[in-house]
Amino acid sequence: MTIAEQGSAENHAVARIGWLRAAVLGANDGIVSTASLVVGVAAAASAKHEVVVAGVAGLVAGAMSMAAGEYVSVSSQADTEAADLVRERGELAALPAKELDELTGIYRGRGLSEDLARQVAESLTAHNALATHARDELGLAEMHRARPIQAALTSAATFSVGAALPLGAAVLTPLGQIPLSVSFAALCFLMLLGAIGAAAGGAQVTKGVVRVAFWGVMAMAATYFIGSLFGTSAA
Repeated sequence: MTIAEQGSAENHAVARIGWLRAAVLGANDGIVSTASLVVGVAAAASAKHEVVVAGVAGLVAGAMSMAAGEYVSVSSQADTEAADLVRERGELAALPAKELDELTGIYRGRGLSEDLARQVAESLTAHNALATHARDELGLAEMHRARPIQAALTSAATFSVGAALPLGAAVLTPLGQIPLSVSFAALCFLMLLGAIGAAAGGAQVTKGVVRVAFWGVMAMAATYFIGSLFGTSAA
C-alpha cells in the first residue's frame, strides 16, 4: 500500500463528530429526561398507568423537541456558513490578489517559507479557490459542515431509543419498585452510552462513563425528591 493509499484509508474519530454529537446528546437526553420524569411521577402517583402515560408523553414530546431544536440550531449555523461563503466568493471575484496574499499569510503563519507559502497558495487557488479559503481561512472543513436534517433526525431517533429504555423498565416493574428499578436501569444505560460515545470518539472511556452517570444520578435524585414532596402533600 502506498503512502497516499494509507492516508486515504485512515479513519479519524474527528470525522464522526457531527453525527456523534447529535446521537450521544439525543440518547443521553432521552435516558435522563424520561427516567427522571418516570421516577418523579412514580414517587407521587397512585397508579402505574399514570407513570406509563407520563413516560410515553415525555418520549414523544422530547423527541419532537430534540428534532426541532437541533434543526433550528444547526440551520442557523448552516445559514451563517452559507453567508460567509457568499461573501468569500465575492471577495475572490473582486480582489483576487488580496485574497492570494491573505492565503499566503495564513500558510506563512503555519510555518512555511514565503516562497513555499506563495507556491502552495497559488496551486490551491488554481485548483479550487473557494474551497481553499473556506477550509483555511474560514475553518469550514467539509466533515464539520452543518447538516440540519441529519442532526434533527439523528437526535429524534436516538432520543426515542434512549427514552424507550427506562420506559420499558417502568412497564415491567410494579409501581412501588419503579423509582429504584428505573434509576438502576437508567444508570446502567447511561454508563453504557458513555462508554460507547467515548470509544466512538476516541476519548477516554472512564471519563465518559463517569460524566454521564454523575449527571444522570443528579437529575433522577432531584425529580424523585420533588415527586416525593408532592406525593406526601397529596397524602
